[in-house]
Amino acid sequence: VESGNTVFSAVLGSLQYGYSLGVINAPQKVIEQHYGRSLGCSLRNETKCACVTDWGMLMVNVLAVIAGLLMVLAKMWKPHVMVIAGRCVMGFYCGLSSGLVPMYIGEIAPMAYRGSLGTLHQLAIVTGILLSQVLGLEFLLGNDYYWPLLLGLSGAPAVLQSLLLPLCPESPRYLYIKRGMVEEAKNSLRRLKGEYDPSADLEEMRREKEEVEKEAQVSIAVLVRSSLYRQQLFVALMMHLSQQLSGINAIFYYSTAIFEKAGVTQPVYATIGVGVLNTVFTMVSVALVDRAGRRTLTLIGLGGMCICAVAMTVGLVYLRVYSWMSYVSMSAIFLFVCFFEIGPGPIPWFIVAELFSQGPRPAAIALAGCTNWTSNFIIGMTFPYIEALCGSYVFILFAVLLFGFTVFTYLRVPETKGKTFEEIAAVFKKGRKQTPGTRKTGTGTGTGTGTSTELEQLKSDSQA
Repeated sequence: VESGNTVFSAVLGSLQYGYSLGVINAPQKVIEQHYGRSLGCSLRNETKCACVTDWGMLMVNVLAVIAGLLMVLAKMWKPHVMVIAGRCVMGFYCGLSSGLVPMYIGEIAPMAYRGSLGTLHQLAIVTGILLSQVLGLEFLLGNDYYWPLLLGLSGAPAVLQSLLLPLCPESPRYLYIKRGMVEEAKNSLRRLKGEYDPSADLEEMRREKEEVEKEAQVSIAVLVRSSLYRQQLFVALMMHLSQQLSGINAIFYYSTAIFEKAGVTQPVYATIGVGVLNTVFTMVSVALVDRAGRRTLTLIGLGGMCICAVAMTVGLVYLRVYSWMSYVSMSAIFLFVCFFEIGPGPIPWFIVAELFSQGPRPAAIALAGCTNWTSNFIIGMTFPYIEALCGSYVFILFAVLLFGFTVFTYLRVPETKGKTFEEIAAVFKKGRKQTPGTRKTGTGTGTGTGTSTELEQLKSDSQA
């Protein structure tokens, strides 16, 4: 029970992240009208003012509350300034939360349920998106009078999380490996799992601690330069790029406009349908990820999305020729979202924590999160221009990218299901090419010598 409450408290940050991601979609035109009145101009199609943008989690909640207050009070001053300021502050919160939540869950989750519990981060995000879409309906909060409240509610989960997080235990891995607090780690494990013998978990942490002590303190700069972590880092960054460059956020941000182009008379309800499928298929991923495996679900998801992107393009291109092509486009969009939530949506968030040991893990998650948000920003800002340039063929670009990511996943991404952090690290050590410091001997390849040399170099880099 304690473990469930802890995970629930943690993923409230993800719920808020999802709500903030989707809340701007439905009331977009209403907000633009307020921007126009505030700026003394009429916003036409060609002129838009767009804003497409355990203690650590507790502290960043201050940002969410400030952002919520700025947006809920938007009408009291200049709406465009207040909303943009609120969204920017909320962006800081989402960036920090999207790294802290998966890392915390990954460290407290039992190995057998690490994938399922890690996927709850994505489930909370899509639940937040769906909640924002429903509340954004015109007869609820997505109207001229209540839209500031709709935006301001994005700070509400932070208040609840601030009340619950102080009751949650600290990560036992952090206590044991980073702080050396064995008894406190035992107590934390018992709070999370109930009364049981924690010897096996402590032994695994002891082995990981020994490996960590051989490593230098790894900063982002050292992580990028070191060949010791290059394969893991490349896989982690490509997984996050595959999530964002798949085209999914083009659908999340502009789904209403895409459905209008596809001939849907009530596009806002079709957008909510996307949100429902989002949530349902993330639940499917929660159930499957520790059975089918991360690599398998990612391959199925990316391959399915590639086919759907092609189908979506065909539907949009021939829409004026055959009216029934609108159903092809809509079906392709719905299936695109389903395949995304099976694997490419949830898995990149927690697989980074699985690929790295305790030493480089925070730096790796920070770098992966930065990559994720940077590519998210690029897609959000450039998609309208790419769409204007490519027209109905815009999703062919994403189909090509998805095909490339599918091939990469097949060739380079290992299966991490059911493996300890130590075993996952061993997979990359086996695949690492011999460095100049590795020399053959009569009995073996001498890999240990090369690794030791590299570790010594890494230590000196870190100290410098």
